[in-house]
Amino acid sequence: METLLAFDADVLLFVQEHIRCGFLDPIMKGASWLGNHGILWVLVGLILLALPRTRREGLDTALGILFPWLITEYLMKNLIARPRPYTVMTELVTLVEQLDSFSFPSGHSCSSFAAATALFLCFRGRGGGYVYILAALIALSRVYVGVHYPTDVLVGAALGTLGAYAAVSFSRKYIRRPVSRLRETVQSAK
Repeated sequence: METLLAFDADVLLFVQEHIRCGFLDPIMKGASWLGNHGILWVLVGLILLALPRTRREGLDTALGILFPWLITEYLMKNLIARPRPYTVMTELVTLVEQLDSFSFPSGHSCSSFAAATALFLCFRGRGGGYVYILAALIALSRVYVGVHYPTDVLVGAALGTLGAYAAVSFSRKYIRRPVSRLRETVQSAK
């Protein structure tokens, strides 16, 4: 465990000393901001829900984001209570506002990969995979700006992916099918 913690700290310092630059700083700050509170992904879900043609995909996306987010933000962060890297590493300089919440796992990574997975499952052949590029950028930005350890981001991404897959599967089996059957029954009764 000590080796992993040392690796996490070494990566953060390497990023700070060798990768940060005037060109990347605003890009990574912007990417980090896009993931704040999962608002970007919630808006995508709401837009899909609002359009009749994509309402089913909107439901799957909303559940795919909500399920992993609840587990990450309300269960794991408080259970594990890992301090943010800048509270432990005095030599680390953050590029964004410091937070009072715990570090593990990354909520930005979780919600971004949850949304990417839900959208991929909903829009497989229609470009759904491209959103993984934005999810990865948001996740990597959290290490770049100094507010998460690399393992926070990796576990957040894994939880988001698995949680979204479970939520979309649940939605398709226990929500969408029964609603479709009910709709068919009502229409045939008319």
